[in-house]
Amino acid sequence: MPTVPPRQSRPSEHEPHQHRQVAESFGSDAERYDRARPRYPEAMVDRIVAAGPGPDVLDVGCGTGTAARQFHAAGCKVLGVEPDARMADFARRSGVEVEVATFEAWDPAGREFDAVIAGTAWHWVDPVAGAAKAAQVLRPGGRLAPFHHVFQLPSDVADAFATVYQRVVPDSPFNLQPTRQALDAYQVLFTKIADGIREVGGFSDPEQWRFDWEQSYTRDAWLDQMPTHGSLTQLPSDKLAEVLEDVGAAIDAMGGSFTMPYATVAVTAARTEAA
Repeated sequence: MPTVPPRQSRPSEHEPHQHRQVAESFGSDAERYDRARPRYPEAMVDRIVAAGPGPDVLDVGCGTGTAARQFHAAGCKVLGVEPDARMADFARRSGVEVEVATFEAWDPAGREFDAVIAGTAWHWVDPVAGAAKAAQVLRPGGRLAPFHHVFQLPSDVADAFATVYQRVVPDSPFNLQPTRQALDAYQVLFTKIADGIREVGGFSDPEQWRFDWEQSYTRDAWLDQMPTHGSLTQLPSDKLAEVLEDVGAAIDAMGGSFTMPYATVAVTAARTEAA
C-alpha cells in the first residue's frame, strides 16, 4: 500500500533538506498544524531526558512547540530553533523560547546543551552539517536524538490519497511509494541520519529507539491534519479540496473513522568527546 511520509524525493530530485520552500511552508496555518499534528510518546521523552547529562535541550525545527512543551513538562529548559517565523511566533505564544534560523546557519553563540532533539524535522536538515552543528553545541555525554512518526494508513485511505494526489499533482517531487510496511520506507531516512552522525565522528554508534502506539481518527480529524503535510501545504485551494474530497469519501466508506498504528523512532547517539 502507498504510504505518505517520509517525504521521499524521486531519484532525479534533490534531498528533502534542499526543498527549503516546503520546509518553510508549514507556518501558512500554524494553528491547524499545532491542533492536528500528533504529540510524541511520553515514554520516549522520558527516555531521552534520562539519557542526557542535564536539563538543557535544543529543539531543532521546533515548529509550533509541540515537542518543546513536552520536554519542558518533563523538567527541561528548552530553546527552539525554527526557520519559519510564523511557526516561531506561535511557539512563543505557548511559552517556548525560539530563535528564527535554519539549524545549519544558526549561531549558538557559545551556548551548550545536554540534548539536541528534532521532532519530525531532521529530514529538513542536512544530515552531515546538522550532526556537525549538534556536535558543536552538545556537552560531552549530551545526546543527539532526532525522532519521526511513522504511520500506516488503512489501505483504502492510502490508495485514495495516492490516486487523487498523482492526478492533481503529476509533477510533484513527493513520490508515494507502494509498500506494505511504512517503517521500511522510513528506514532510508533513518540510515541517512545515522550515516551523517558517523561521518562527523565524536558520537557513540547511533541506535534506534522505537515506541509503538495508536490513535483513532474521525473523518474530520484526519482531513484536518492532511493539509499540514509537506506534500499538501503548497497546493492551490481547488486541488487541495479535490484531494480532501476523495480521501474523505474513502473514510466514509469505512464507516467514518479508523485507528492509525504509529511507531515513533528516535535515531540517537551520545557525544563522546568535546567539540
